Amino acid sequence: MNTPGPRNPAPASARVTARRRLLAVGAATVLLLTAAVTAGALRTGPDPKTDFWATLNSQLHPLPSRSAAAAPAAAVDLAAEMRRILAENPDYRIGVVVQDMRGGEPQAYGDVAEYKAASTAKIITAAAYYHLVETGEKSLDAELGSFDAAFQLKAMVNTSSDDSWLLLMQDIGYPRLIEYAASIGIGYDPEENLLTPAAMALLLKQLYGGQLLNPEHTEELLGYMQDTNDEELIPAAVPKGITVNHKYGVVQGYVHDAAVLRSGDAAYAVAIYTWGEEDADSPGRIDVIHQLTTAVTGALFRR
Repeated sequence: MNTPGPRNPAPASARVTARRRLLAVGAATVLLLTAAVTAGALRTGPDPKTDFWATLNSQLHPLPSRSAAAAPAAAVDLAAEMRRILAENPDYRIGVVVQDMRGGEPQAYGDVAEYKAASTAKIITAAAYYHLVETGEKSLDAELGSFDAAFQLKAMVNTSSDDSWLLLMQDIGYPRLIEYAASIGIGYDPEENLLTPAAMALLLKQLYGGQLLNPEHTEELLGYMQDTNDEELIPAAVPKGITVNHKYGVVQGYVHDAAVLRSGDAAYAVAIYTWGEEDADSPGRIDVIHQLTTAVTGALFRR
């Protein structure tokens, strides 16, 4: 049995026309939607090369504003940070001095009286010997121990050799070493080996500023103060982009590091002297020096 069709079927040509109209409307709707999405992406999305779905997702979940993302971190309040670190470490004697190479008064924190200088004082001996070379009284080629004086200078500073230090001091003579230190504004007796953090910072300031030695010897000595045999103190806590020239010192509970820190046009002498009853290489002591270094670099070198 056949099911009867519509009583008045439309002509074939009319049905074709109707289908074309439906297709045309559908196509127009798709084009309008595509244009709207594309326009939105071009107005508010990232680079046109970005993946389409990434673009769409970025519109659904907006990124932080560019001004907020670019806001610089607040500068560290150095005095407040120093007070905090000192208060949290009462078992240590700590003295810190920061000296801007461009001048001005040094900034001092904690106990900045005299400390056993340990090997930080080797920079005085090095500067004194180079000075005598420049005045013609000594020669870097002269035999000193099993090697020449140039070798002993590098070994004393770069690997902190005590044997080299003793040879150089004896060759200079203790009275002349005391006299040289006094001539650059530092009270120093090698037999007592006492220095204040301020004296050490002053020494580094004068060295870096070319006030002690000629350019060749200044560069050579500062070079020996890089990539030393112990980079665990100040250098380990300095952010990338800051150059470090330093001399550490460790003896009988005293742990010190003194450095020239520089980046761009900014340069500072920083002397950190500490004393404590536990082993000098204890993690606690190293951590304190790292905290102090982080506070100093955060305040002086804004990233």
